[in-house]
Amino acid sequence: MLIVQKYGGTSVGSVERIKAVAQRIAQTASDRSVVVVVSAMGKTTDGLVKLANEISSNPCRREMDMLLSTGEQVTIALMSMALQELGVPAISLTGAQVGIVTEAKHSHARILHIKTERIEEHLQLGEVVVVAGFQGISHSRHQEITTLGRGGSDTSAVALAAALQAEKCEIYTDVPGILTTDPRIVPEAQLMSEITCDEMLELASLGAKVLHPRAVEIARNYGMPLVVLSSWSDEPGTRVVSAIPKRRALQDLELTKPVDAIEYDTNQAAISMLHLPDSPGVAAKLFSGIAVQNIDVDLIIQSIHESNTNDIAFTVGKDTLKQAAAVADAILPALGKNSDPSLGEPEVKTEERPIAKVSLVGAGMIGRPRVAAKMFETLAEAGVNIVMISTSEVKVSCVVDAEDCEKAVNCLCQAFDVDVADISISSAASESEELPPPVRAVALDIKQARLAVRHIPDRPGMAAKIFGLLAQQNISIDMIIQSQRCHHVDGVLTRDIAFTVSQAEAETAYQTLANAALEFGWGEVVLESGIAKVSVVGSGMIAHPGVAAQMFEALSASQINILMIATSEIKISCVVEEEDGVKALQAIHKAFGLSGNEVIKVPA
Repeated sequence: MLIVQKYGGTSVGSVERIKAVAQRIAQTASDRSVVVVVSAMGKTTDGLVKLANEISSNPCRREMDMLLSTGEQVTIALMSMALQELGVPAISLTGAQVGIVTEAKHSHARILHIKTERIEEHLQLGEVVVVAGFQGISHSRHQEITTLGRGGSDTSAVALAAALQAEKCEIYTDVPGILTTDPRIVPEAQLMSEITCDEMLELASLGAKVLHPRAVEIARNYGMPLVVLSSWSDEPGTRVVSAIPKRRALQDLELTKPVDAIEYDTNQAAISMLHLPDSPGVAAKLFSGIAVQNIDVDLIIQSIHESNTNDIAFTVGKDTLKQAAAVADAILPALGKNSDPSLGEPEVKTEERPIAKVSLVGAGMIGRPRVAAKMFETLAEAGVNIVMISTSEVKVSCVVDAEDCEKAVNCLCQAFDVDVADISISSAASESEELPPPVRAVALDIKQARLAVRHIPDRPGMAAKIFGLLAQQNISIDMIIQSQRCHHVDGVLTRDIAFTVSQAEAETAYQTLANAALEFGWGEVVLESGIAKVSVVGSGMIAHPGVAAQMFEALSASQINILMIATSEIKISCVVEEEDGVKALQAIHKAFGLSGNEVIKVPA
């Protein structure tokens, strides 16, 4: 029986902590084989980066990998010594020595395969193998030292567990497991005993730092059981579970196809509410009324505001379209009028033509900016116009004309090498199944910026052009919203497209699109850095109408205005002003009753 354990930087941040962890490892090693993956001690990596920046304002990536890989080497040697002092046979190995072979990309390499022979030899001898996380060796002729990027030790551990076919992989950190939110913001956050890989992927990609998305992706792809625990206590932690996957080769371990399946849903109808006042409470009033009628809402999209007005579009099942439209009409007077009559009167508009939703699904989309761009390019080449766009970390959904659905699915299957057998029709959980809670956790990301491109011609290929340009710059996009309000500019029908990126990449994205706007005759490109994104995640929200309304009501009660909305089946995200971010998270966490009686203390 084999277990892989990973200990993060805070868990091994001092000699005392290393000795304490060694005691824990020794206890585990008394009746099973153990491979241990460790990070650099405490803030060692930050210190090394600081040294490099004192030497050079733009240090060479190869030399940065050479430098940063030393942090973990210190920890593995000390941990092996600590185990040997306890009478436990142990040996330390670098990523190269352990056979972690990666792409020849410095600072963000992906794992290709792992040569497990040496580890297995040491395990046969009864030794604990202590491995340096975060690093590997390139498959190129020169066999360069590479690093895996942020969260690389998590990735190393789960990849080793998959390659060695371990019983499970345990990730030890400074909190007791996966919590309903950040305990530094809400000390009463509750520990979850179990969470699905899909839910964890969304949370990890939203900035929850307990697990890195790439590690969760590997666990999901290979069905590797994950447990997140505290290295300070003996609490049982949180199990991260996934469905039994198809058998996958261990070659090109992290280069699996980014898209697992194409989903489509022809039971869709759209409603747009245009020229709504841009003020707190508008979304809450609308979706509270929808929830009272027990109507399931699928996609919800609120784009960037325009002249102090906003548009909200959402999709429902065809059979509830008339009912939902009637609710929207009835609520319209309660939403208020615009202070400036020239901005137009609020109105309800139903999409007359039949529509369908087509989605790419796959954990491998994370960190691969070309995927969304390729989807838009593929649809454009097939002459399919995109009516609405909504994205999450593991799904990109486009609403198209129903008559284009089959063509869209076929061309996407071909473009992403997904078999027809992998196509699934989206549907909610059956009534006979035990329904999970609608919301499991709330996450806050304050490191995002919002960009909008005004007056994009409403024709196939425009989204492909925008996101293709950003993909060329390797810029990852988060939320993508295409507005429902159309304008006539010089006789051309246009729409706006808004999206969020990390603050670190915002200026590059802005310059790229500002140059393109001049070249292609688009409208203004707008950049706003002072935003926060707050999200609720839960696989049970599919079968619980009213989750969005409850979230919007919590924000409204705190007088927080919503700047953008985007949804997927298991996530609802709202962009708010940065100064409202913490208050928004606390209000939403309380509204869904996620707080417990016990205060979670995070070690310094």
